[in-house]
Amino acid sequence: MGVKIAAALGHTVVAISTSANKEKIALEKGAHHFVVSSDPESIKAQAGKCDIILNTVSVPHDLNVYLQLLAKSGTLVQLGGVGAPHSVSQFPLMMTRKSIAGSLIGGIRDTQEVIDLCHEHKIYPDCQ
Repeated sequence: MGVKIAAALGHTVVAISTSANKEKIALEKGAHHFVVSSDPESIKAQAGKCDIILNTVSVPHDLNVYLQLLAKSGTLVQLGGVGAPHSVSQFPLMMTRKSIAGSLIGGIRDTQEVIDLCHEHKIYPDCQ
């Protein structure tokens, strides 16, 4: 849904996954680029190009890999809750003014705004 919504809002969307298995579906849903986070060459190809990353991963993982993708003054927003602390290299953050933030679900007004946007752009969840 995030890929669909971001594309509908006119953003250049970079989908990120640990393997190439999801590339086809990500592009079909509106992603413009795809990054395999376990492939250094894939990371390198998109390094410094993302203004914001919405990180939905909810298992322990290395945030430093994702931080490489952020542009100067970019923000990584943690949406997937992980019970264990993340280890983050501080100098890349400081030298390029990158930030890490977190967010939970919005209130009723925010939720209604997203529902209205989805209705307007005919964005629906894929169900199996």
